[in-house]
Amino acid sequence: MIIITLLINFNQQLHYRQMNTVILTVILVPLIEIYLFIKIGSHIGAFNTILLIFLTAFVGIFYARYEGLNTFKSGFSQIIKNETPAYEIISGAAITFGALFLIIPGFATDIIGFLIIFPFTRKLILKKISINFKNEKKNKNDFIEGEFEDIDDNDDKKF
Repeated sequence: MIIITLLINFNQQLHYRQMNTVILTVILVPLIEIYLFIKIGSHIGAFNTILLIFLTAFVGIFYARYEGLNTFKSGFSQIIKNETPAYEIISGAAITFGALFLIIPGFATDIIGFLIIFPFTRKLILKKISINFKNEKKNKNDFIEGEFEDIDDNDDKKF
């Protein structure tokens, strides 16, 4: 909780609605994970649940490494063609984020991590985020309304 409040105080541009989303995420994700641990553990046993958690983490990390290297190679081929590897940079960041989700123990975070790492679903997710970002940027006004008055150098002495 302290870290979240520090982040919110550090970044004054967070809106009240975004702050609620962050707090709800920090509270709900562990609750969902605990619920899934209990439900799956009651069906397959505690030891098998722990093994499954480690298995998904190892498989996910190795697959993330594989996809990361493919993205790295694709980025270099873009650079060789004198093109900007924008998608590869964003995709690499998404793969890193997905790998982080896979390292965190839990089934819900593993599902999210695998969805981010698989190329097909990663493209869909990034496309959805970019569309939302473009729409948000269109709605944002990039101007400030105000009045101004030219002041001569002689008028500075009046103040």
